[in-house]
Amino acid sequence: MKLGYVSLPGRGASDLFLAQVVAGLEGRLRLCGTVQTNTARADRRKCDMDLLILSSGEVLRISEDRGALARGCTLDTSVLAQAVVATEAALSGADLLIVNKFGKTESEGGGFAPVIGEAICLGLPVLVGVNGLNLAAFEVFADGLAAGLPADIPAVTNWCLNAGHRHAA
Repeated sequence: MKLGYVSLPGRGASDLFLAQVVAGLEGRLRLCGTVQTNTARADRRKCDMDLLILSSGEVLRISEDRGALARGCTLDTSVLAQAVVATEAALSGADLLIVNKFGKTESEGGGFAPVIGEAICLGLPVLVGVNGLNLAAFEVFADGLAAGLPADIPAVTNWCLNAGHRHAA
């Protein structure tokens, strides 16, 4: 399978997991995509969300500060769109695409969903983080092409290395 995913319980667990996988892949594969970092703020109910663009090292703040009492989604979709464009531009030079989250935006066909589809069409392996709320939508999107990977950093790192090296060859 060229499309693997991890789905870990707990807020931010998949983000931390994928960051550790990326650390184990640095210098071993040409990566594109994103890894998310969440930073809690004492004065806010919602955390700050930043995306690391793996191909460039650029960090984008994808959350909007809507005040201390904000509820609901704080995703800044225009900044997410910037991350998508940067990732799409890096596909041709990559061995592996990593997408931090198949979330609500992707389940509706936006965000990184088209980039994941393009990568698959190019034969580029893809690793995606999927939260439990959007797992059913991801499975519909993947249409039987995705393999669920264990919550084991060495196993997922090896999956990425094997898939990425086969692509690079």
